[in-house]
Amino acid sequence: MIHKKYLVIKKYLIFLSLLFPFSLLAQTITVSEEVNLRSDKKYELIGLLGQNTLLFRDHTYSYEIQAFDESMQMVWEKELELDDRQAKVLGVQQIEDQFILLYRFREKSKTIVKANKYNASAELVDSVTIKNFGFLFSTPDFEVIRSEDRSKILLYHVEKQRYVKAIAFDVPSMTVMWEKAIEPEDMNYGLEWQQILVDDSGNMHFVLNKDNYRSNRKVHYYQIFQFFGMDEKVREFNVSLEGKLTFDVKFDVDNRNNQLVAAGLYGDRYRTKAKGFFYLRIPFEDYGNHTLKFHEFDLETIGTFLDKKVKRNKGLLELVMDDVVLRSDGGVLAIIEKAKLLERRAGTIGRSFNDPFVRTMTDYYFEELYVVSMHPNGDLHWGTILHKKQYAQDEESIYASYFLFKTPTALRFIFNDEIKYENTVSEYVLVGDGSYVRNSVLNTEDLKIRLRFKDAVQINSRILLIPSEMRSRIRIIKLEY
Repeated sequence: MIHKKYLVIKKYLIFLSLLFPFSLLAQTITVSEEVNLRSDKKYELIGLLGQNTLLFRDHTYSYEIQAFDESMQMVWEKELELDDRQAKVLGVQQIEDQFILLYRFREKSKTIVKANKYNASAELVDSVTIKNFGFLFSTPDFEVIRSEDRSKILLYHVEKQRYVKAIAFDVPSMTVMWEKAIEPEDMNYGLEWQQILVDDSGNMHFVLNKDNYRSNRKVHYYQIFQFFGMDEKVREFNVSLEGKLTFDVKFDVDNRNNQLVAAGLYGDRYRTKAKGFFYLRIPFEDYGNHTLKFHEFDLETIGTFLDKKVKRNKGLLELVMDDVVLRSDGGVLAIIEKAKLLERRAGTIGRSFNDPFVRTMTDYYFEELYVVSMHPNGDLHWGTILHKKQYAQDEESIYASYFLFKTPTALRFIFNDEIKYENTVSEYVLVGDGSYVRNSVLNTEDLKIRLRFKDAVQINSRILLIPSEMRSRIRIIKLEY
């Protein structure tokens, strides 16, 4: 039975046909009613299960699922019953036509982590205890990592900043695959932690960033630990960065080609200035035979980022390695974004700049994207700059940057042109040879929506779900190509 407050539904259907030089594109935009968020600690789009879009809501002491039908009309809501009202949800994810909820709670002074599986109607179909940790002086800060195909979950925490305790969980069978503790020698957690990943087979890949500073005595390297199940020993090896300093590197597991890959930015004297980018490939079966290739920024690229002509490469500030997209042949696309934040004090006239009552303002800038494609041997295939200018103030940049919508034939970079209440949404459609077109997707005027593209969920090659948040109210937007 639908509550009375949901009988009046505000829906917008916008059919857009836009003529471009290469093709005719059409989008359908469906906007749900408003949902009040004032009592929410957080929310998360689960995805499309059956015919309904499910939204998870965390009210701190209660947890709720709301369902929206094909026309984005709310059709039901259901509270989830967990073991304890003070349980903390660690993660929620869709797996085919079901979803998994991971949470921890305390029972008789014992810390317990469980997984509940629900069907598309949010009915409990299975529940297992992943681990009873017994009595702990303090509750660990558990982190959840998912495999590419969403079939495996890695639950881990860092204990005493010295070693990692990890558990691999198989989602379809709801079973623990293995648990392992890894204690690297002399690990400096705050300075050396880089990344931890799990592949589609449930294997763990753990990377530390070692000696990443200028020294005449030491050479920067990555220390890598790999664990392939309980019958195997932990594999440990180093990859030298050949005298370069690196920053903002992204590792990923290439499940198709059985390898660990990475793309990042590097410098020669300073970690804050990027002289170029690099590609790293490490085969699982032949980890000693890795591929490492560095590419220095050309002067034209540097001039585009700085908006002026340059005579030599002095390095670029304010670059971020946003994402690594896997190519089917073992190469990668690296996505680099120009991003910066500036902090300033408002109302400091006649007052001390250190006065705690003076309000701090934060300005966020998200600008050009530099997309580079690299072959499996590390050679550069092509590089393309996509222009955008986004400025946000005191929004924690939740409306800025972009969403990467992947299809078999192209990548779509979808973003807000400006960070304001009435705005246009644009996209770059990038194809395999590096060529692209820029399209207008949507005008939000009079729609009362502000799109959070960084929190969007891609359903398939046609459908994208995007949360819109305004004044503690959320709408869900369904974009169909």
